Amino acid sequence: MSLMPILFSSLCTGLGALPILLIKDISHKGKDVLLAYTAGIMVAASAYGLIPSAIKLSNLAVLVIGILVGTFVLTLLESVIPHVDLDNSRHSSKHARVVLLFLIAMSLHNLPEGLSVGISNVSRSQDLGPLVAFAIGLQNVPDGFLVALFLVTQNISRFKAILFAALTGMIELCAGLIGMFLGGSFEYIIPYGLAFAAGSMLYVVYKELIPESHGDGNERASTLAFIMGFLSMVVLTEWFR
Repeated sequence: MSLMPILFSSLCTGLGALPILLIKDISHKGKDVLLAYTAGIMVAASAYGLIPSAIKLSNLAVLVIGILVGTFVLTLLESVIPHVDLDNSRHSSKHARVVLLFLIAMSLHNLPEGLSVGISNVSRSQDLGPLVAFAIGLQNVPDGFLVALFLVTQNISRFKAILFAALTGMIELCAGLIGMFLGGSFEYIIPYGLAFAAGSMLYVVYKELIPESHGDGNERASTLAFIMGFLSMVVLTEWFR
């Protein structure tokens, strides 16, 4: 039993936020392209990583249930948490509350992923832990970038944005440790967690990222960026497989 898979998947969130340091002045078109590229990565991580892993570990019924539950939870969160617009005014009196709610939503998204990594790390299958940690870690990279990108658009400094993104990853680390404590007897939860993560990611992509990147006349550039993001994740996954 090793903590390395859990640390890897958690730290990937903070690592994903680092490229925000290279982005100085983000034009509106540039932001749309970056959001679309991130959306492509997240869809590939779900369709090419999380979903196949969930099916491999269980069956189609578990996959459907997990995705639907993930979708339902994100729908419920959206009805409770006020809508967060990526172009929200920087001078809004509700600025601090909006940022906090966004970070809470992203942190909650990491809970089932962390549990999956932790439980798989103590499972009877020696190959399961690294496999799940790698799949979750890869999709945490665009998650971290998305958090940092949102915070920068809200007039928060780049270094603070990276810090907050890393803190959402620490939520996954804590959940991973809890998963290890639960032990391999809860191994059946893993495919549900993977499917849940896939469903919640697909919801965020279709509900927020794609409409946001296509709402200002940059549809063609955003579409190409989405495809490039999708291919980047597929190539990266195959490269490290």
